[in-house]
Amino acid sequence: MRGLYFSYLTTWRRERERRELTGLHPKTRGRKPSPGKGTAKESGHLSRENERLKKQLAQAEAIIEIQKKVASLLGIQLKTIGDDGSDS
Repeated sequence: MRGLYFSYLTTWRRERERRELTGLHPKTRGRKPSPGKGTAKESGHLSRENERLKKQLAQAEAIIEIQKKVASLLGIQLKTIGDDGSDS
């Protein structure tokens, strides 16, 4: 078999148009990313954010308690919000 035949060129062009030729795509270099690494990283980020939000919530609750005590010392009547979200 010598040289390229027209039928080979035609087949190659059709495969190229349909993107069936994997040999023409550049290969990625380096290590393959491990599937567990991304989820572990995200999990760590979420747990740190969760701890930060817990501390923020505890601080906000402490401030609210202090405000309630100051209001009671000053004799200020505070509005309370019922379970349905309406003022009572």
